[in-house]
Amino acid sequence: MTRQSPRGFMKLGAFFHPTGNHVASWMSPDADPMAPQSVEHYIQIAQTAERGKFDLMFLADAVATRDGNLQALSRWPQYMAYFEPITLLSAIASKTKHIGLVATATTSYNEPYNIARKYASLDHISHGRAGWNVVTSANKSEAYNFGREEHFEHGERYDRAIEFVDVVQGLWDSWEDEAFVRDRSRNRYFTPEKVHFLNHKGENFSVRGPLNVARPPQGHPVLFQAGASEPGKELAARISEGVFTPLHSLEMAQAFYKDLKGRMPKYGRAPEQLKIMPGLNAIAGRTEKEAQEKFEHLKSLIHPDVGIELLSNAVGDFDLRGYPLDGPLPEAVDATIDHRASSSLKNVVRWAREEKMTIRQLYQRFAGARGQRSLIGSPSQIADEMETWFLNHGVDGFLIQPSTLPGGLDDFVALVIPELQERGLFRTEYEGPTLRDNLGLPRPKNRHAAAE
Repeated sequence: MTRQSPRGFMKLGAFFHPTGNHVASWMSPDADPMAPQSVEHYIQIAQTAERGKFDLMFLADAVATRDGNLQALSRWPQYMAYFEPITLLSAIASKTKHIGLVATATTSYNEPYNIARKYASLDHISHGRAGWNVVTSANKSEAYNFGREEHFEHGERYDRAIEFVDVVQGLWDSWEDEAFVRDRSRNRYFTPEKVHFLNHKGENFSVRGPLNVARPPQGHPVLFQAGASEPGKELAARISEGVFTPLHSLEMAQAFYKDLKGRMPKYGRAPEQLKIMPGLNAIAGRTEKEAQEKFEHLKSLIHPDVGIELLSNAVGDFDLRGYPLDGPLPEAVDATIDHRASSSLKNVVRWAREEKMTIRQLYQRFAGARGQRSLIGSPSQIADEMETWFLNHGVDGFLIQPSTLPGGLDDFVALVIPELQERGLFRTEYEGPTLRDNLGLPRPKNRHAAAE
């Protein structure tokens, strides 16, 4: 019998930026500059993650290119030209068997019927491995592509998201599990009483239904979310089954863990129905020295134009051009912080003031993990930190963000996964065929069948 830690196995996801999480990853000798347009590349890294027994792979998305200084963006190709994720995950599904397939889709610039149909189809194509990362768009350039000059207001975005998800889940229940009898002897393909019209009329949406896709194998594809604001946490407590919010200290993680899971009972949900998996930028080497050398090499590849653009975005689009690279972060940035400020902005200002970091040092740190936590070291050092956070109820697992692809993922699977398995912290075989099986999440009952 496989040995398990007192808390069982942690959950692991792999977050795939095309060439890696680091902003200079595409400059790394082992990266493929054609990766964003190479389905073979994505299939390869998905298979590597599956070999490492990861629960899921995750693709972020936006319905726009980045806006900003084109000179800087020309040196930073991430999220300028890349695949639509559902199409890509459908291709990956045919070349993998176990790993969950999760992608972002915004509730701001989609319609519930389209999203319900796409993720239900992906769940069927993958035999129960689909997941949806629910986001409310914050990238202003997305609004311009959908006839708007600005986003929905912050609170309005979350109200819309709640109704959006409610509609999608209702559409996923359009057909009961036993609706399709496909009985030639009786000339009956489906049971009329087991198909249901949604007839939703709400503040934001009017959707009749039913969905023209059978109920997904998982009942509902798994829902993920990343917001750390008050509305974001309420949304997560209400609908999320996985959360990817950045966390930088064990104390912060424990407080977030307790807060978020403590909100769930008022929505009729048990704490174990949500898995908290913050991002983790892990750079592994056979020794600490080797890992540190990898990190220093990546830092050396960051062009200053890219560093300034990245940091300016992180601090609320405050233009840092013209300020000395080896000087402090302007105090005017502090004035932009309010209760709606992003966790990235708060973290950058905290580093600047508490650690007295320069603009160059700030962008070098931020570039490595894009606001997430970094661990640089030997397999045992990385596993030590992961174990401490997991066993002390700071997390249920981690979303691993390899700095480079495929090399960073290869290193993690070859070096860190065996260390975690040896300690009884991670599986050696998948628990079941679906993403819900492997995350330990229940399959939702069809609301109509339950009513009967």
